[in-house]
Amino acid sequence: MPPCDFVPEKYKSYPYEHMLKIRRQYVSPSLIPYYKKPLLLHQGHMQWLFDHEGRRYLDLFAGIATAGVGHCHPKVTAAAQKQLGRLWHTASIYMHPAIQEYTEKLTSLLPDPLKVIYLTNSGSEANDLAMVMARLYTRNFDIICFRGGYHGGSPYTLGLTSIGNYKQVLPSGFGCQTTMLPDVFNGPWGGSQCRDSPVQTVRKCSCSPGSCHAKDHYIEQFEDTLATCVPKKIAGFIAEPIQGVNGAIQYPMGFLKEAFELVRERGGVCIADEVQTGFGRTGRHFWGFEGHGVVPDIVTVAKAIGNGFPMAAVITKAEIAGSLAQGLPFNTFGGNPMACVVGSAVLEAIEEDGLQKNCEAVGTHLLLKLAKLRDEFEIIGDVRGKGFMIGIQMVKDKESRQPLPAKEINEIFEDCKDMGVLLGKGGIHFQTFRIKPPLCVTKEDADFAVEVFRTALTRHQERRAAAK
Repeated sequence: MPPCDFVPEKYKSYPYEHMLKIRRQYVSPSLIPYYKKPLLLHQGHMQWLFDHEGRRYLDLFAGIATAGVGHCHPKVTAAAQKQLGRLWHTASIYMHPAIQEYTEKLTSLLPDPLKVIYLTNSGSEANDLAMVMARLYTRNFDIICFRGGYHGGSPYTLGLTSIGNYKQVLPSGFGCQTTMLPDVFNGPWGGSQCRDSPVQTVRKCSCSPGSCHAKDHYIEQFEDTLATCVPKKIAGFIAEPIQGVNGAIQYPMGFLKEAFELVRERGGVCIADEVQTGFGRTGRHFWGFEGHGVVPDIVTVAKAIGNGFPMAAVITKAEIAGSLAQGLPFNTFGGNPMACVVGSAVLEAIEEDGLQKNCEAVGTHLLLKLAKLRDEFEIIGDVRGKGFMIGIQMVKDKESRQPLPAKEINEIFEDCKDMGVLLGKGGIHFQTFRIKPPLCVTKEDADFAVEVFRTALTRHQERRAAAK
């Protein structure tokens, strides 16, 4: 494990077994912790987490793509501590310096005409508001979304979220229409020329550089959805630039640009859900949509915006923002002084620490190393992504591309944790390991993670052989 000079404080709270008992008795059973023996985390420092016994872990999931600049980043922590002694909260009915300072900084990082911000508290809330804005502005109702997309868990956004495990047995989705996911590994079309990534699929296709036949087929499916499932006029289309919860699914190059054009022809607005891809996570670009050569009409952001502090935002054009004035939308905590000070410090840390450049360099290094593991192990079907938005899809075998059974996935997952590396899981069948670490992860950290993953895969092979 790479060295770390940080020494965590001694854990002084309840014993582990008592904590576990409290968790089971008082915390909602829907909040299911990872691992057979759940981790009791005590402290964090940059890319490292420490449990109650002082054991150190390399965090490659960042609180689900949230601790973007690192756990307890000194600059962000200092800004929060200073603001705590000045002013915690005052609602938007009053002015305070932090909200003006922050919105000016954030809008400077977005292209024209995306210059008006509504601050909220979570990604679900931001996407909820984006849906309302789209419908009010266009005076239309239907919104198109991808299968496999995740846009929140609120009653409104559950209609957009198209992963069965997150659905409830309740009416939802009125006015939300799903369309085929343009997935070049799992879908019917796609291959080795199709996606914007240092690593392509091992599938072969008829595409040539600059001409993606898979994209054309998926656009035909999108056109079919427009022709059969919605009225002639729609409210909008929402998409993650790279799907997050579904395991870093990337679309064929050029797809999103053509889809946006088709949506606008029908009076709809285009919404980029940057909750996971924003703030430099894709490496080359600060925003995921930039990699597709598009400018959305509405952008939603959360997670890394506050590095773990609960905040989010909807950014849009002035005329779309103005549609909300038909009523009196109000948010008690959105844009509070604490959130805005933390948000400003996060933006400064990304710039001062060179985290976006680090993300591209180390992320590419990690992707290429993982691609070598894919070529070595039959159960790695696909490695994909860009920057620190990475998915490793596990399969029974490369030919069938059927998901590796959950029992085997979990064994590999547990082995990585036991060796000091924390991963995420995603995909329709939770068959994809998700890597979305703090942007400060180093090449040395990446090399360590790859060796841990290799060891876990080797142990899996040994278990399979012993079971025969």
